[in-house]
Amino acid sequence: MKLSEKIAIITGGATGIGKATAELFVKHGAKVVIADLSDQSEATVEELISLGGEAIFVKTNVSNEAEVQHVVEETARHFGRLDIMIANAGIGHPSTPIAEYSLESWQQMIDINLTGVFLCNKYAITQMQKQGGGGTIVNTASIMGHVGMPYTASYNAAKAGVANLTRSLGVTYAKEGIRINAVCPGFVDTPILNNADEAKKAQLVALHPLGRLGRPEEIANAMLFLASDDSSFVVASNLLVDGGYTAQ
Repeated sequence: MKLSEKIAIITGGATGIGKATAELFVKHGAKVVIADLSDQSEATVEELISLGGEAIFVKTNVSNEAEVQHVVEETARHFGRLDIMIANAGIGHPSTPIAEYSLESWQQMIDINLTGVFLCNKYAITQMQKQGGGGTIVNTASIMGHVGMPYTASYNAAKAGVANLTRSLGVTYAKEGIRINAVCPGFVDTPILNNADEAKKAQLVALHPLGRLGRPEEIANAMLFLASDDSSFVVASNLLVDGGYTAQ
């Protein structure tokens, strides 16, 4: 198993890409901490245990520094160490002209989708250094950090920030054996698209040369690759998993 006895925190791990990643990690031997605000978190932990894994839930708002520090410290207290941080929690983008976009909405997007990733990296790195170095961090960026889309300025800005934060931290901490990378998904069929009607989903499908949306487990496979020793020479990378979206 690729992650045998590894300890992983997965933010936003109760649903969607995070849940698929948690399930895959458990199957590969990891012990998982679900850090989330979702009311499905406990049920996800029960499912992971039913798969034969070890898992706990720590309620975490990633935009709150004290809560991010707490989940890292609780992980180390409960399992003895931290080997993997999956900084995945985020919110979807509104479709709003910037002139109509409130400062409050802008700040919420930046706080959760960018500052939350910064905090997860900060405290994961701190814990990994206490352990003597080593470990992996995988951030969830997006194709929207590489291209622009109309009326999604705040999401584009936040995810572009994640992409370059990953590059900067990756080259900073590589010498300590802490590998930091990001996955950049295309549009994925997760609960975040539940409010999109069929016409909107069809438009999104058409943007991908592969002719469909991504599946959560396909992004989870990329997370596993970057978290495991299979990617031992991959540092500061933003891995596009997008069905060809950004190649057009």
